[in-house]
Amino acid sequence: MSVISFTKMHGLGNDFIIINNLEYGLDPSYFAARAGLLCDRHFGIGADGLVLIEKGEKSPFYMRVFNSDGSEAEMCGNAIRCLARYLWERGFCPDPVFGMETGAGLKEVSLLLRGKEVLGAKVDMGAPVLESTAIPVSGPPRRVINETIRLDDAELIFTAVSMGNPHCVIFLPDLTHIPWQRWGMMLENDSLFPRRTNVEFARILHRQEVEVKVWERGAGPTMACGTGACAVVVAGVLTGRLNVPVQVHLPGGTLHISWEEGGPVSMEGPAEEVFRGSFLM
Repeated sequence: MSVISFTKMHGLGNDFIIINNLEYGLDPSYFAARAGLLCDRHFGIGADGLVLIEKGEKSPFYMRVFNSDGSEAEMCGNAIRCLARYLWERGFCPDPVFGMETGAGLKEVSLLLRGKEVLGAKVDMGAPVLESTAIPVSGPPRRVINETIRLDDAELIFTAVSMGNPHCVIFLPDLTHIPWQRWGMMLENDSLFPRRTNVEFARILHRQEVEVKVWERGAGPTMACGTGACAVVVAGVLTGRLNVPVQVHLPGGTLHISWEEGGPVSMEGPAEEVFRGSFLM
């Protein structure tokens, strides 16, 4: 039997098992098939997702992300900050600003340092995708802004955004007395979203501050979602609810997001190491 080493990290409580697959060279399907067990919080290591470091084509590193159900995510905002810290602290990247290849394209990461100490990371998340055929959302080609969907006995207004992965953003006056986990599961698997979707329920606190609860595609409720925070700000600006920069308060903490229409989204937040270990394969 072989031993696989891993590092457990989190961004605002959105936690990941990070494995340097440059060292092992295993087929990603091996990890996809075992993601559920490894991410299980009772019988495994416990995490929202599994992240592999692989060789990129446009940069030295490619970030491959598997959700806890084994499905592959194109992009993860919290994971990319964690992986950036991992690479810097282990000497893989001599420069604190570097490119990271993802399933959603090449992203620029800037580590926020105090001396050699990593305080967090700022990520150029790229421009949001707003065309329905590219997000994707079913129906005729359009921008999906303030459209109506009916769940149970409620009519919800949503805006769809892709940050390399699909998001359905719903603004509500209250997040306490709604069945948001039920709605999140229903929306994730609704036929309106051919590749399923992440779902964000958001409450405006004021024009530069918003509270968000997240249902992640392939993982369920999580403490935070970096791409989801970005999608909320984009949807908030498009619908006239928010002015940038915006503090996005998630159950696990706060991300700082900025976006000017036509340009890239900027995300800033922390990344922390929890522990290191190994398992037998």
